[in-house]
Amino acid sequence: METVTVSPKYQVVIPKNIRKALDIRVGQKIQVVAYQGRIELVPVMPVEQLRGFARGIDTSVQREADRV
Repeated sequence: METVTVSPKYQVVIPKNIRKALDIRVGQKIQVVAYQGRIELVPVMPVEQLRGFARGIDTSVQREADRV
């Protein structure tokens, strides 16, 4: 777990090991979400990078007879 300090301009620096682990680059967009009393930073991925992320997922679903 990393600890950061909020600057007088309300800025924080993302620690290097976190940037490397999530492959965060200079100029990359990050969504900021307030959730249950905490702040979450979520890297925005380009659509091209998401291609095939669901490959291999099981899409077989039991359906009711009147829904087929």
